[in-house]
Amino acid sequence: MDPDRARQLLTGELAALDERLRAAEDDRAEASADTLGQEGALGQHPGDYGSEVNTTMEADLSVNTLGEQRRRVQEALERLDGGEYGRCAVCGREIDDERLEARPEVPTCREHADTPVVT
Repeated sequence: MDPDRARQLLTGELAALDERLRAAEDDRAEASADTLGQEGALGQHPGDYGSEVNTTMEADLSVNTLGEQRRRVQEALERLDGGEYGRCAVCGREIDDERLEARPEVPTCREHADTPVVT
């Protein structure tokens, strides 16, 4: 893949993730405030409190997931800057353009897609 195209895809993905992460962090702060703003669960129906706790947990998971995706995109940009982008981190072969177009942050070829990569 052309390095300029790769950078365009990765920086676009990073900007989109930053926007989604800001929204998710706002949601998490709101959910936490709703849950923590209660004086215990006194006077509150247990189902309502459980729903608020669940909402807070989902917001935390969303922030963590987006943060992980953002980390992978940043690592791909580092590989691009270091001249290693587009090569499988396991076997060293070139990653096909179709795979990189679909998921520009991937560090492995299709054959090693399920292989854990230590970064």
